[in-house]
Amino acid sequence: MIIGVGVDMVDIERFEGQIAHSPRLMERLFTPHERELPLRSLAARYAAKEALIKALGGSDGVRWQEIEVPRLGERQAPNYVITGSTAQTLAGRGVTRQHLSLSHDGGLALAYAVLESGA
Repeated sequence: MIIGVGVDMVDIERFEGQIAHSPRLMERLFTPHERELPLRSLAARYAAKEALIKALGGSDGVRWQEIEVPRLGERQAPNYVITGSTAQTLAGRGVTRQHLSLSHDGGLALAYAVLESGA
């Protein structure tokens, strides 16, 4: 059963400007592994995290550092790695599976998240 669907779109140039203006956002929003990626990839990961929060219906119990979107390679579907209290929050809301789709085009990064329960 689908629990929630979320979508988010990020203007990559604007995102890069925000990071340049407030470099501490990198540490607040991204895991050490994610911070190694280029800014355009981080824009997509930011969109993915926002889409997850929207699919949950809000950010209560969610910590940005506990949501990671690892780089898996060209032929592997993107996914979430959720840890800590954020994983407990998802489990408490009945989430058993997360689905993620990412896209980049025309200076935009787009993410769709679908949350499912096993019921």
